[in-house]
Amino acid sequence: MTASARARELLTVAALAADSKQGEDPVALDVSGPLPLTDIFFLVSGRNERNVQAIAGEIEDKMIEAGVKTIRREGRTEGRWILLDFGDVVAHVFHEEDRSYYSLERLWKDCPVIPLELPVTKTAE
Repeated sequence: MTASARARELLTVAALAADSKQGEDPVALDVSGPLPLTDIFFLVSGRNERNVQAIAGEIEDKMIEAGVKTIRREGRTEGRWILLDFGDVVAHVFHEEDRSYYSLERLWKDCPVIPLELPVTKTAE
Protein backbone atom coordinates (compact mmCIF):
# COMPACT_ATOMS: atom_id res chain seq x y z
CA MET A 1 0.00 0.00 0.00
CA THR A 2 0.99 3.62 -0.41
CA ALA A 3 -0.25 6.82 1.15
CA SER A 4 -3.43 8.17 -0.43
CA ALA A 5 -3.50 11.32 -2.55
CA ARG A 6 -5.57 13.04 0.16
CA ALA A 7 -2.98 12.13 2.81
CA ARG A 8 -0.25 13.59 0.61
CA GLU A 9 -2.26 16.81 0.19
CA LEU A 10 -2.65 17.08 3.96
CA LEU A 11 1.05 16.38 4.40
CA THR A 12 1.80 19.43 2.25
CA VAL A 13 -0.50 21.55 4.43
CA ALA A 14 1.24 20.33 7.61
CA ALA A 15 4.74 20.73 6.18
CA LEU A 16 4.13 24.29 4.99
CA ALA A 17 2.59 25.20 8.34
CA ALA A 18 5.60 23.80 10.22
CA ASP A 19 7.99 25.56 7.86
CA SER A 20 6.25 28.88 8.47
CA LYS A 21 7.08 28.57 12.19
CA GLN A 22 10.72 27.59 11.59
CA GLY A 23 10.19 23.85 12.02
CA GLU A 24 13.47 22.02 11.51
CA ASP A 25 14.38 18.72 9.84
CA PRO A 26 10.94 17.79 8.48
CA VAL A 27 10.55 14.14 7.51
CA ALA A 28 7.50 12.33 6.17
CA LEU A 29 7.20 8.55 6.37
CA ASP A 30 4.68 6.43 4.47
CA VAL A 31 3.43 4.11 7.22
CA SER A 32 0.37 2.89 5.28
CA GLY A 33 1.84 -0.62 4.97
CA PRO A 34 2.39 -1.52 8.62
CA LEU A 35 -0.33 0.74 10.09
CA PRO A 36 -3.92 0.31 8.90
CA LEU A 37 -5.21 3.43 10.69
CA THR A 38 -3.00 6.13 9.17
CA ASP A 39 -1.00 6.76 6.00
CA ILE A 40 1.71 9.23 6.95
CA PHE A 41 3.82 10.16 9.95
CA PHE A 42 5.10 13.73 9.67
CA LEU A 43 8.01 14.51 11.99
CA VAL A 44 9.43 17.96 12.63
CA SER A 45 11.55 19.57 15.35
CA GLY A 46 11.43 22.82 17.26
CA ARG A 47 14.29 24.54 19.06
CA ASN A 48 12.52 24.92 22.40
CA GLU A 49 9.17 24.25 24.07
CA ARG A 50 7.63 27.51 22.90
CA ASN A 51 8.69 26.86 19.29
CA VAL A 52 7.32 23.30 19.46
CA GLN A 53 3.97 24.64 20.68
CA ALA A 54 3.91 27.32 17.96
CA ILE A 55 4.64 24.76 15.24
CA ALA A 56 1.95 22.41 16.52
CA GLY A 57 -0.57 25.24 16.79
CA GLU A 58 0.10 26.38 13.23
CA ILE A 59 -0.21 22.83 11.89
CA GLU A 60 -3.51 22.40 13.68
CA ASP A 61 -4.85 25.77 12.46
CA LYS A 62 -3.90 25.08 8.83
CA MET A 63 -5.33 21.57 8.91
CA ILE A 64 -8.62 22.93 10.27
CA GLU A 65 -8.62 25.48 7.42
CA ALA A 66 -8.14 22.52 5.05
CA GLY A 67 -11.27 20.92 6.50
CA VAL A 68 -9.63 18.36 8.77
CA LYS A 69 -10.34 18.12 12.49
CA THR A 70 -7.90 16.87 15.07
CA ILE A 71 -8.91 13.40 16.21
CA ARG A 72 -6.42 13.30 19.06
CA ARG A 73 -3.89 15.68 20.57
CA GLU A 74 -1.25 14.81 23.17
CA GLY A 75 1.65 16.59 24.84
CA ARG A 76 0.57 20.16 24.21
CA THR A 77 1.15 21.33 27.78
CA GLU A 78 4.74 20.10 28.06
CA GLY A 79 5.85 21.20 24.59
CA ARG A 80 8.40 18.41 24.26
CA TRP A 81 6.61 15.97 21.93
CA ILE A 82 3.22 17.02 20.61
CA LEU A 83 1.26 14.42 18.68
CA LEU A 84 -1.55 15.62 16.42
CA ASP A 85 -3.68 12.87 14.87
CA PHE A 86 -5.63 13.95 11.80
CA GLY A 87 -6.58 10.45 10.66
CA ASP A 88 -4.64 10.08 7.39
CA VAL A 89 -1.70 12.07 8.77
CA VAL A 90 -0.20 12.02 12.25
CA ALA A 91 2.11 14.94 13.01
CA HIS A 92 4.84 14.51 15.62
CA VAL A 93 6.30 17.86 16.68
CA PHE A 94 9.39 17.29 18.80
CA HIS A 95 11.76 19.32 20.87
CA GLU A 96 15.07 18.57 19.12
CA GLU A 97 16.43 16.70 22.18
CA ASP A 98 13.37 14.46 22.43
CA ARG A 99 13.44 13.71 18.73
CA SER A 100 16.99 12.41 19.05
CA TYR A 101 16.08 10.38 22.12
CA TYR A 102 12.97 8.68 20.69
CA SER A 103 14.40 8.39 17.17
CA LEU A 104 11.16 7.53 15.35
CA GLU A 105 13.00 7.63 12.02
CA ARG A 106 15.07 4.67 13.21
CA LEU A 107 12.03 2.84 14.55
CA TRP A 108 10.20 3.22 11.22
CA LYS A 109 13.29 2.92 9.00
CA ASP A 110 11.64 0.27 6.81
CA CYS A 111 8.94 2.73 5.74
CA PRO A 112 9.49 4.80 2.60
CA VAL A 113 10.37 8.47 3.03
CA ILE A 114 8.02 10.84 1.19
CA PRO A 115 9.88 13.75 -0.42
CA LEU A 116 8.78 17.17 0.83
CA GLU A 117 8.75 20.16 -1.47
CA LEU A 118 9.08 23.26 0.64
CA PRO A 119 9.92 26.77 -0.53
CA VAL A 120 13.60 27.60 -0.37
CA THR A 121 14.28 30.26 2.23
CA LYS A 122 17.02 32.74 1.35
CA THR A 123 19.62 33.19 4.05
CA ALA A 124 21.20 36.52 4.88
CA GLU A 125 24.72 36.92 3.56
